[in-house]
Amino acid sequence: MLGLFATGALIMRGAGCTINDLWDRDIDAKVERTRTRPLASGQITQFDAIVFLSAQLSLGLLVLVQLNWQSILLGASSLGLVITYPLMKRVTYWPQLVLGMCFNWGALLGWCATQGTVNLDACLPLYLSGVCWTIVYDTIYAHQDKLDDLQIGVKSTALRFGENTKAWLSGFTAAMLTGLSAAGYACDQTLPYYAAVGVVGAHLVQQIYSLNIDNPSDCAKKFISNHQVGLILFLGIVLGTLLKSEDTKNQRRSSTAAAATAYVPLPQSKPDVIS
Repeated sequence: MLGLFATGALIMRGAGCTINDLWDRDIDAKVERTRTRPLASGQITQFDAIVFLSAQLSLGLLVLVQLNWQSILLGASSLGLVITYPLMKRVTYWPQLVLGMCFNWGALLGWCATQGTVNLDACLPLYLSGVCWTIVYDTIYAHQDKLDDLQIGVKSTALRFGENTKAWLSGFTAAMLTGLSAAGYACDQTLPYYAAVGVVGAHLVQQIYSLNIDNPSDCAKKFISNHQVGLILFLGIVLGTLLKSEDTKNQRRSSTAAAATAYVPLPQSKPDVIS
């Protein structure tokens, strides 16, 4: 199941990038950082991109149909977000919010695929945490292009937050950590998970504290470092779950031993001797 989701995430992330480049090909041609992208630079045609996107979506569908029907419907419902996200930067200063809603759909889909339903007590705080994290790292990313975005008329949270970016990002980081803790509590997670959440928090605090929003190179470096955040959290989930499983086994053994020792056969009384 983990391999299936990894494959699906890779394929659909690529499809999202293709859709984004199709919508933004004219905008990308006017931005210094993106003008060399294949569509924006004319290296490939729009038709070529659509054919490639069709192949990506077909492979994504092939992965999706391996899941239960509830998951198929839930996964298909995310296509609206995937398709419309690139348009959001034209109408709102919060496109990163929509991106977060799209990128973190797997928090809902994964639970549904394994359990057949969505447990909101665990999934909702996990999903919202992912949304907050996306806003953090993609706002940092958007600061690379803010001067070009101002000239073109493209909107982003980087422009919305402006000089108050660090305060906003600190708030979203706090919300993210709160959500992760709530999700862990709902899942009866163990020490390794909470330790990972703590390390993730320290990592993000360091990111925000040392961030130079007016230095595109530093913004790119901070953005890329979020790969480490994902890896730390993943390892925490795995180790925490393994320890939880071991604790469950030990509890079962203890319960069995207690039940066995609690059963003490009553001595049978000797029959009366008739003389």
